[in-house]
Amino acid sequence: MIGGGKVYWGRKADKEIEDGGGGSHGVVVIFAWSSIDENHLTNFVDLYSSLGWNSLVCRADFLTAFYPEMALSLAFHLLSELVEELKTRPCPVIFLAFSGAPKACMYQVLQVIMGDCEAQIHPNDSQLVRNCLSGHVYDSGPLDFTSDLNAKFALHPTIRRMSGPSKLVSWMAKGISSGLDGLYLTRFESQRREYWQALYSSVEIGAPYLILCSENDDLAPQNVISSFTHQLQELGGEVKVVKWKNSPHAGHYTHNPIQYRAVISNFLEKAISVHLQNIRLLGERAHTHDEISELICGLQKVAVKSNQSLRRVATGPCDHFFLPSSAPYQSSSSTNDTSSSSQEEQRERSSFRPLQATSINAHSVLGQFLFDSCVPKNIEGWDIRFGGSLNGQPYATSSSRKSSNLGFKKRFLRSRL
Repeated sequence: MIGGGKVYWGRKADKEIEDGGGGSHGVVVIFAWSSIDENHLTNFVDLYSSLGWNSLVCRADFLTAFYPEMALSLAFHLLSELVEELKTRPCPVIFLAFSGAPKACMYQVLQVIMGDCEAQIHPNDSQLVRNCLSGHVYDSGPLDFTSDLNAKFALHPTIRRMSGPSKLVSWMAKGISSGLDGLYLTRFESQRREYWQALYSSVEIGAPYLILCSENDDLAPQNVISSFTHQLQELGGEVKVVKWKNSPHAGHYTHNPIQYRAVISNFLEKAISVHLQNIRLLGERAHTHDEISELICGLQKVAVKSNQSLRRVATGPCDHFFLPSSAPYQSSSSTNDTSSSSQEEQRERSSFRPLQATSINAHSVLGQFLFDSCVPKNIEGWDIRFGGSLNGQPYATSSSRKSSNLGFKKRFLRSRL
C-alpha cells in the first residue's frame, strides 16, 4: 500500500506454460479505480488465471485521478514490479483499464515508458516494457474527465453506503463536486490534454486495442467511445469494438460471461502472436545491426591502413618513391613472339609489383644522346670531359682555357730554347 493506491499480484506463476504444465502465457496489468469493487476485481483475476495469464493489479484511490503526483508515484511502483518480472522472464503484457483508471494511473505509465514525462526510468527498462506490451483493453472506458463527469462521480460508492440523513449525504456530495470543479478551472484542463495525448501516443507501440462498451452507459457514452476509436484508427491503430445493449458500467462480464470470456480469449491469443512477431522483428534488427557494425569496422580498418600508408615517410635506404621502369618495353624480338595471354599476365603482375628504380647506362645510345643534348661542351671557358671512372662509372673533369694556354706557351718557349 502506497500513497495514491496499491499494487499487488493477483496471481503469479513463475514459469511459462509448457505442454499443459503449470505456468503462464504472460501478464495482464489490471488498472482499476476505487469505483470498482474489490470482489469484482477478484472475478477478473480468476478469469485471466483460468486462461493462463498472471495478473498484476493497480488499484488507485478515488482522488488519484485528480492529482497527477499521486498517479505518478503509483505508476513508478507498478513499473518497478513489472520490470522486475520481465527481466526474469520476458513475456507478452496486456494493459487492461476499467472505467476512469486510465486517468487515475495508466496514462502516467504510458508517459513514462514513451519518454513523454520529466520523471524517467532507465531507458532499457522503458524499452523492455514497450517491447513486451502486446495489447490494450478498455472495459467501460476511457472516460472524458469533464465537469459533468465530475458531478456524476461526486457520489462515490463509499459515500452512498454512509449512514445518516439523505440531506447530509447530498450536502457532502455537493461539497466534493464544487471542490473538484475549482480544480478543473485551474489545473485540470491541461491535465486532461496530457491524458488524451498519452492514450493516443500508445499507438506508436504497435499493439492492438480491444474496447468493451455498452449502449446505455452514461459514464462512458457512445460519442466518447466512437471518437476515441476513430482517432486511434486514424493514427494507424488496430481497434476492435465489442458493444452490448443493456450491460451496466464495468459490468459486462457479470451480465455476459460466456461472450465476454470468448472475446477476451481470442484477444489474448492475438497478443501472443503479436509478441512472437515482435521478437522476430527484434532478432532481424539485431542481425542487421551486427552486419552494419561489422561493415563499419571493416571500413574503419581500411581507412586507418590507408591513412598510415599516406603518412609513411622514408626511414631507410629502401624507402623511396620510384618511377616505373622502362625495361619491360625494351624486350627483344623473341619476346614479341610469346602469346597474348602471357603478355596480359605479365602486365597484371607488373601493375601490382613494387616499382623498381631505373638506371640509365651512360655508354648506351640513350645515355650518349642525353649527355650530348643536356651537357654543354664549353661553359664560360671551361672544358668538360671524362677523366676517369669512380666505382665503374665515368666522371667528368674540367680545366680552364687560361691554364691550358699558359702551359702551351711554356712548352713553345722551351722548344725554341
